[in-house]
Amino acid sequence: MSTPLLPPLLPLSRRGFLLASAGAGAALGLAALPAHAAGRPFGRYGSPERRRTPGTLYVDPHGRGDFTSVQAAVTAATGSGRTLVLAPGVYRETVILDTTRTEATWIGAAEDPRAVVIGFDHANGTPKPGGGTYGTSGSATTTVQADGFTARWITFANDWLRADHPDITGTQAVALKAQGDRSAFTDCRFLGHQDTLYADSTALGTFARQYFARCHVEGDVDFVFGRATAVYEHCHFRTLDRTDLAAPPYGFVFAPSTAVANPRGYLVTRSRVSSAAPDASYKLARPWVPGSDTTARPMLTVRESRLGPGIDAAAPYTNMSDTHPWQNQRFAEYRNTGPGSVVPVPGNRPQLTAAEAGAATRETYLGDWQPWKEDC
Repeated sequence: MSTPLLPPLLPLSRRGFLLASAGAGAALGLAALPAHAAGRPFGRYGSPERRRTPGTLYVDPHGRGDFTSVQAAVTAATGSGRTLVLAPGVYRETVILDTTRTEATWIGAAEDPRAVVIGFDHANGTPKPGGGTYGTSGSATTTVQADGFTARWITFANDWLRADHPDITGTQAVALKAQGDRSAFTDCRFLGHQDTLYADSTALGTFARQYFARCHVEGDVDFVFGRATAVYEHCHFRTLDRTDLAAPPYGFVFAPSTAVANPRGYLVTRSRVSSAAPDASYKLARPWVPGSDTTARPMLTVRESRLGPGIDAAAPYTNMSDTHPWQNQRFAEYRNTGPGSVVPVPGNRPQLTAAEAGAATRETYLGDWQPWKEDC
């Protein structure tokens, strides 16, 4: 499906999103959205009166759809193969798509991810009403457990801020936790600070495949993490400034936790890493070996991507735990460009050979699943 041409728009950063959303949906800074957004909230995807398919449901915070909340629509959309079309607006809620709702598709009707925002503000250490705290997984604004999920033109955000909660030490705040196999996100945005995008699986022995194309992800600490087999193609990773720290490192872009038995971890290809922070303030990655899987051997390959000056070129990798040094993991690069890709210390930047790079492709990682050929 070809993407309609939209007027050029400046990126709306997470800080910009927070400021804009404070005045409610109309103040999101979306004046350049397609003209049909007001009169036709679901764009070219039909309406409750003209359903795209019998299995399509329409969500609009202003009451022009079947439901005003995403979770209400998810709850109603039982079984497999259901589609949700989301009208422009801010959906202030948490959403869980359980394992029974397979082959689901969510479409942002404006065909611009800044127009449809699913956001909330739970953190790991946020107290729960019944006692205890949410934990990292429980902090997720949106959790997708089902296989065969597709999302397009949607922003997933967690706008919890450390500065607002100095008493909370569990600062992980997930925007999206994806666990299902064959999960595809195209033209989406993931906004947060620590642990923004959790690309994972439903169980240690499950190798979930995920695909992210033309997506924008921003954060600071380990903001792309988990054990999925995940391909990031033509994506933009943006590291945030840290006024709360006196010195770098300010954070880490990737923190994979690939199972040792999984031959494929994270693949970043033809993407870019930029930064709002001073030069060399960020590490490209550190390995996460969680207590639930102490045999994990994290895997990350970054190839043919532009690494901006925010990445520490001399030492782009570091340990999360000295018990599991990054040198023992599966980190590699290939033909990257930009000031953050310079190799002043070869031992600190493992490089693939041309033969090895031939096997580090989206086709090899995702096998018989080819989401770049699918149409929503």
